[in-house]
Amino acid sequence: MTLAVLCGSTGNDLDPADAVRLADELTAGLSAAGASAVLTVGGDDVPAQLREIARIAAEAVEPLLLCADDLVAHKSLLWTLATEPAGRSTALVVATESGTGGDLREDRGRLVPAPDGPTRFAGALYVAPADLRLAAAAAEKALAAAEDGSRDPDAGSRVRGSALDLLLPTLLDVGLVPIATRVRLLHAARVHDDAELAAARAAVAAVDEDKALLRLAVKEKDDFFTTYAVSTWSPLVTKLCARAGLTPSGVTALSVLFAVASALAFWQASRPSMVAGAVLLYLGFVLDCVDGQLARYTRTFGAFGGWLDTMADRAKEYAVYAGLAAGAERAGLPYAWPLAITAIVLQTVRHMTDTWYGALHDEAAARQAVGTAGNADAGGGVGARLSRASNKVQADTGSLAYWLKRIVVFPIGERWALMAVLAALTDGRVALAAVVTWGLLAAGYTLALRSLRSLSMRVGVLETVDTSRHRDDGRMVRGTVSAADFSRPLLWAGLAAVAPLALIAAVTAGWAPRGTRWGSWWGGDAHVELVRAGEASTWLVAVAALVFGAGLAARAGHGGPLDWLVPAGLRAAEYLFAVAVALICDVPPPVLFALLFALALHHYDLTARMEKAAPDATARRALLGWDGRVALLLVCALAGVATAGELLVAAGVGLQFLSGAVRDWRTGENR
Repeated sequence: MTLAVLCGSTGNDLDPADAVRLADELTAGLSAAGASAVLTVGGDDVPAQLREIARIAAEAVEPLLLCADDLVAHKSLLWTLATEPAGRSTALVVATESGTGGDLREDRGRLVPAPDGPTRFAGALYVAPADLRLAAAAAEKALAAAEDGSRDPDAGSRVRGSALDLLLPTLLDVGLVPIATRVRLLHAARVHDDAELAAARAAVAAVDEDKALLRLAVKEKDDFFTTYAVSTWSPLVTKLCARAGLTPSGVTALSVLFAVASALAFWQASRPSMVAGAVLLYLGFVLDCVDGQLARYTRTFGAFGGWLDTMADRAKEYAVYAGLAAGAERAGLPYAWPLAITAIVLQTVRHMTDTWYGALHDEAAARQAVGTAGNADAGGGVGARLSRASNKVQADTGSLAYWLKRIVVFPIGERWALMAVLAALTDGRVALAAVVTWGLLAAGYTLALRSLRSLSMRVGVLETVDTSRHRDDGRMVRGTVSAADFSRPLLWAGLAAVAPLALIAAVTAGWAPRGTRWGSWWGGDAHVELVRAGEASTWLVAVAALVFGAGLAARAGHGGPLDWLVPAGLRAAEYLFAVAVALICDVPPPVLFALLFALALHHYDLTARMEKAAPDATARRALLGWDGRVALLLVCALAGVATAGELLVAAGVGLQFLSGAVRDWRTGENR
């Protein structure tokens, strides 16, 4: 439940009866938003309000929904505040008419101070439980600012507005970076006299609230394909799902069924089945958008739903990769499985960098708000200039440059559209080759730009989290180097990834031994005899030693501006070592793909829990981390049972993932 606080406003000329009526309407709106109780604080005495808010925040164990009593707004805006998806603190804001004159701006959806900024506070604030202590401290600090140092001892009591107008800037000053809840198609305004009250009420009444909410359920800035080929009609499906009583998780399950059916159709490899698979893939993607829209429309959020959506997206996409590869093999087309394996490794590593770059950016915004970090938008460095150019392009929504920037990073909508179109018109191998080619170009583009911007931010992010957990360190790493003092973790993580990649290149070029079924399984025409077992063992042991040594050293403190790349480097090292084992020991590609699929779900689980504020308070450790799995694969390869070893690791990781999901999410019914 939520505790609501209605703060009295000073300095307005509202008719007393109208002011009472407005306060009653706000009380009803706060109750409708889920408030268990609505408290009124301080009357028109701002210092008294701050003193009371400090006390309430210090004693509260539930979220606080603070609202000024001069706010006229759609009730659904208060509901939106109280149901922020990840349960983070958020503030209601409106854009200034001129684009200047406010005191806030958005940075990746978060509010940071900005003199003469494009956004201003609208008078309602939701404080998450994790930020209650910060709110109490900020209220005390704002109270002191209102009372001390003034030549007029009564100046504090004559502050215009409400306590919230002093509290929010102070919260930002002490380090809170709230989410922005923008009014967009709805209406909210602070009123000071009867004329403003009448105008605000008329503006609220002029909006069809339900229609606006349905449209607002669509992401404001989505990808090109999603915007023009899905979101133009998906709200109709969202409305039907809401009327049918479907939950967002139910729609997610339907999208999974469509994706699996698409993969099975691609496996058949006939032209009609390829066209059918493309249609099913498109419809599955529509449902993938609808589940999020339904959650936003009905405000039915929960950590479980966000986690399920993330995991389902990846599982569906990778299942389609397998379907395309199996279909190409069925049609006698070589090299399809290597393309599918390259695609799953590439996309998983890319997504790991996306997660940690986002965390880095949020950390930079928080530190910038309190003046403890550089601003990537300021200064004259390359990263600063790129940031300014990027922000300028982002602001010009709908322009050619804006859409090119959105498309070039190869988001999920474009990936699924590309696979569907090419599969329907050509074959699975062409579709996979296109995904790999565009994915490599997008990875190079985003990695280069983000690295330059990160250097400008001068912020390290992994030092603020449980790094061993998110690196997926196992017992060997934690026990061996827990007290070691290494440096340059990114260098070591990069070396760990490069070592197996070099071995893969050597095997492919014929410089290292490879399996006898290279032609039948991996797509080549020649059947190459396996060189002496001792030579193969030497290659694998040498590479495994490099992976272990570099991975151990990568445990060093992650305070560097580019150390957000360390987890992705270790993911690449483990996955590429599994590929190297498969090549040298003649493991069937479908077995290798199954192992990579299980590992990907495990690692997405780690990042999704972080991103969605998901349950996992005990920070459960895996029985085998990346180090244990690499060691097990090496032992099985040396023993001549590499295929069984990769199946064993895949089964173990998959069972661990499923058991953990069932245990941790059985209480996630609210989505």
